[in-house]
Amino acid sequence: MRIRAMEPGDAADVLAIYQAGLDTGQASFETEAPTWPAFDSGRLPAHRLVAVGDDGRVLGWVAVTPVSARAVYAGVVEHSVYVHPAAQGRGVARALMAALIASTEAAGIWTVQSGIFPENAASLTLHERVGFRVVGVRERVGRHHGTWRDVVLLERRSPAIG
Repeated sequence: MRIRAMEPGDAADVLAIYQAGLDTGQASFETEAPTWPAFDSGRLPAHRLVAVGDDGRVLGWVAVTPVSARAVYAGVVEHSVYVHPAAQGRGVARALMAALIASTEAAGIWTVQSGIFPENAASLTLHERVGFRVVGVRERVGRHHGTWRDVVLLERRSPAIG
């Protein structure tokens, strides 16, 4: 497996992996992956990465969005990481997160944050292992398939930036 920059040619694989994650009901409040133009326009180009297997297939992806347009929050991003169901449990997400942390720190980003459903134990464990800490729980923050859901807010503060 190798990590590389996400390219427009990865669009179909990236969106299919995204949809597979959404279909679990544990990845996001979203229920449908966006179109490629919407995905592309909403994420910072310098911090969109894919993990590719030896056969060249995309195994997973990670990307960030700015949390605010205000200058004071220029070093704060929110990330998403998704892995193809057949590639889960093989270290893909951890490799993507390590590459993302290196990428964001090199760019002067001091905080990477995420909101994760409390039921998504695998994602919470991954984030803890790569240095994220729980900031709090946003209770009943949104409705998902007709049910109010909590979200665990996590962040990783760079030890080198900020």
